[in-house]
Amino acid sequence: MKKNSKCMGNWVWTFFSLCLFIGYANGQSVIINPYARDYHSLNGDWNVIIDPTGIGEWRQVWLEKKSERKTDFFEYSFDGGPVLKVPGDFNSQKCELTYFEGTVWYRKLFSYTPKAGKRAFLHFGAVNYLAEVYLNGEKTGSHEGGFTPFQFEITDKVRSGVNSLVVKVDNNRQANGLPGYGYDWLNYGGITRDVGLIETNNDFISDYSIQLKKGSLNTVLGWVQLNDALDKQSVTIKIPELNLALKSKTDKSGMARVEFTADIELWSPGNPKLYEVIIESKTDVVRDNIGFRCIEVYEGRVILNKKPIFLKAVNVHEENPYSGSRAFSKKDAHILLSAAKELGCNLVRLAHYPHNEHMVREAEKIGLMVWDELPVYQHINFSDSVVPVKMETMLTEMIHRDKNRCGVVIWSLSNETYPHTPDRNKELISLTKKCRAIDSTRLITHVINTQRYENNTFNVWDSLYRYSDIISINEYIGWYVPWQGKPSETKWKLNFPDKPVFISEFGGEALFGSDYGPTDEAAYWTEEYQANIYKNQIELFGTVPNLCGVCPWLLFDYRSLGRMHPVYQSGYNRKGLLSEKGEKKKAWYIMQEYYKGK
Repeated sequence: MKKNSKCMGNWVWTFFSLCLFIGYANGQSVIINPYARDYHSLNGDWNVIIDPTGIGEWRQVWLEKKSERKTDFFEYSFDGGPVLKVPGDFNSQKCELTYFEGTVWYRKLFSYTPKAGKRAFLHFGAVNYLAEVYLNGEKTGSHEGGFTPFQFEITDKVRSGVNSLVVKVDNNRQANGLPGYGYDWLNYGGITRDVGLIETNNDFISDYSIQLKKGSLNTVLGWVQLNDALDKQSVTIKIPELNLALKSKTDKSGMARVEFTADIELWSPGNPKLYEVIIESKTDVVRDNIGFRCIEVYEGRVILNKKPIFLKAVNVHEENPYSGSRAFSKKDAHILLSAAKELGCNLVRLAHYPHNEHMVREAEKIGLMVWDELPVYQHINFSDSVVPVKMETMLTEMIHRDKNRCGVVIWSLSNETYPHTPDRNKELISLTKKCRAIDSTRLITHVINTQRYENNTFNVWDSLYRYSDIISINEYIGWYVPWQGKPSETKWKLNFPDKPVFISEFGGEALFGSDYGPTDEAAYWTEEYQANIYKNQIELFGTVPNLCGVCPWLLFDYRSLGRMHPVYQSGYNRKGLLSEKGEKKKAWYIMQEYYKGK
């Protein structure tokens, strides 16, 4: 093993220190790569109590009190009531909950036999939005945030025989939440991702980072973290296909540092190569499939593995279009990702929050780069003192989960944050610096729509771009804003002219099959009108300096309560290239042809 330089040591230590914040932000160490562990699924049918008035807290429903005297009774019960599937949102499972935002109590009974020398952890892929977890009537912990994993140790709480797990779920919008009150999608509530019980030995591998060193094509720089501060413990990294078996020793914090050089076959959209990586300690073994690639910006271009690449992207919401429900499974992922591949994409922007782990892993397997995004969305109250803390927590949770996924090439830290206030600038600049300190190997961006469009000229001026690797612009010229001249004659004024420019959203709405009114008027929501927007946008792309990619809004029509036109929208945002039934609109073929040419 190579000796680490002082610079490398400082970098790894900074990374490790921040990872400690990740792991213990909720008082529990979150084990990454959960499905590779001794994982016991708690998915399936859960009994629920629907609590629109929030009175369950006062009645302490998690205690599941039983009558002891003839005069005893309780005005709640999990038994005999509704049943919901987990994972899954509650809005799509019962018609009376379609637009519900409030509290639902979930209960799962499961059998368990404690084992000597073993520890037990409850692992949640995500719960939207606030979660309180109780095991056998005792509170285990809580978590805020609807799109990242959390975990609690229950070794001393789980009992032999039948156990009762109760989760209070509240998807009410929070004034200081992330996102806040503003949504342009359905606020799916519930236990929306997998729930499992993980068993480990007393000492185990809790975390690791195995990725290429920034700017390198053959040097891996990383670390392995044991759960406790176990000094001088042996750790081995094996990559059988490379005939590699690298040994290292942990330091006083339980971390073993890793650096090696090898002849690596690089991951790319055209060659999504993944290696089996085996990480071994004295008491644990973890297997992962990891790819290696280098992503950079250079002279106004995005560079993958030292070669320029044009980002042929599409926006995707975490919704199964055919069921109108939150996407959570590998099957759901394949529906969305297969459509993106058919369109000709090499990148998916997972808007506007971290999607489930299946989406990220399956995209990586089939050669789609991934844009991971925080739910720092419109109308965030940056002046609230708790908001920056929540942003940093969600940032670290997102990076913690996905840091070994080479397909993830961009961390997007915000989307359409306005108004442009000093607090907004201060907190997002601070968040950007923290992100870069945790992970400097990926690109960082903020998606902004503060540009001015006057006299057929874009004035792109937002100071937040100074801290981004790429300039990401949402613009809906031709839909929300009329053209002010010929698209092919559009002018650009960029305050940061040396940076790559990415058109992160564009498009317009159309109801599939709606070509019965004037096709040159927006009010009739025709496919022809939408198609014309796309034709004009493609002309516009030819005028953009340093254009590194484009990303239409969006792949499928999706549910959004703010879309109230009874004829053309019916509760759906109709900007999809595909309808919610998978029908291809005319704009689909225009975009597909454009990507073929790129």
